[in-house]
Amino acid sequence: MKITAQYGAGRLTLRLAGELDHHSAREGMAAIERLLDEYMPRDAALDLSALTFMDSAGIALILRTERRMRRCGGRACILNPASQPLRVLDAAGIERLIPVRGGTQ
Repeated sequence: MKITAQYGAGRLTLRLAGELDHHSAREGMAAIERLLDEYMPRDAALDLSALTFMDSAGIALILRTERRMRRCGGRACILNPASQPLRVLDAAGIERLIPVRGGTQ
């Protein structure tokens, strides 16, 4: 999995690309933690439009990011999940905890 970051107006957008599974989740969370420490954003958006696969490890990564932002007084959201990750998000009921915007059906 590859993570790219874009920052502007207090918002850090993290674009996740490739596959997010238990093998890549640990490295991915470490990278996200470093980026959150570096930018100290008010809002963090996880753009999943280029994510081709996600399993339950992706849910853990999302929830950990959301908790981190909440502890710092910020917010997190999910943007444009591709179809397979969107099915995992829907099955987990993640929208009850974190906003999901966009997405392909």
